Amino acid sequence: MVDESGTRDGRRPLLLLLHGMGATGEVWLPWAPLLERRWAGRWLAPDLAGHGWSPPLPRYSFAGLAGQVAGGLKPGDQLVVLGHSLGGVVGLALAARTAGLTVDAVVGLGIKAVWSPAELDRAAALAARPVTWFATRDEAARRYLKVAGLTGLFAPEHPVVEAGLRQVDGRWRLAMDPAAFAVGEPRLPALLAATDVPVVLARGERDPMVSDEQLKELGVPVVTLPGLGHNAHVEDPEAVLALVDPYR
Repeated sequence: MVDESGTRDGRRPLLLLLHGMGATGEVWLPWAPLLERRWAGRWLAPDLAGHGWSPPLPRYSFAGLAGQVAGGLKPGDQLVVLGHSLGGVVGLALAARTAGLTVDAVVGLGIKAVWSPAELDRAAALAARPVTWFATRDEAARRYLKVAGLTGLFAPEHPVVEAGLRQVDGRWRLAMDPAAFAVGEPRLPALLAATDVPVVLARGERDPMVSDEQLKELGVPVVTLPGLGHNAHVEDPEAVLALVDPYR
């Protein structure tokens, strides 16, 4: 049934915005004015486990990250999920038939589909490293921007960066738990087979982490965003938000 506001069953979908590896939910805050104009329902941009203010997991998996997000949702929430990179994979895990959530659609942006053994080894090595401490906030902020892939997109002093940093006894560190790098390679064919909801996979035309050909092999609709890179949601929020227009 459609009510007077054009929603199904009297409910507006909740737009769930999921950040990528190393970032925090704050990366979506510049979207707020745009969402006010273009999204009729509520929206939520949580920190994934081990990022920002969200506590770490004893062991990282896509199902574990999805479970942490699901725990912050209200019963009956009707979801449209827009996830960037790691967040896109978590979105697919949330949409699995076994997850028990009401998901209308998942848009995965910039998901890395193919991993080499060398890349997986490097991620494991990063996960095993101890926390790095910095003498100044500026040093830590620059490291945060590099880890989150946001160098050149936000200045070190930008408020978005603040959630990714922690100060303890006069020293600075990243808020991220390094062990999160050990989440591993997403098994995208299996994740897609486990869901019945519409899925769109998108990438920036200049994203070096994934190609159109790799995404098209997965058998779901693929959208290429002209002129944009891996962090297309930061570069051009309107172009990325348009991907969820069919599910409003």
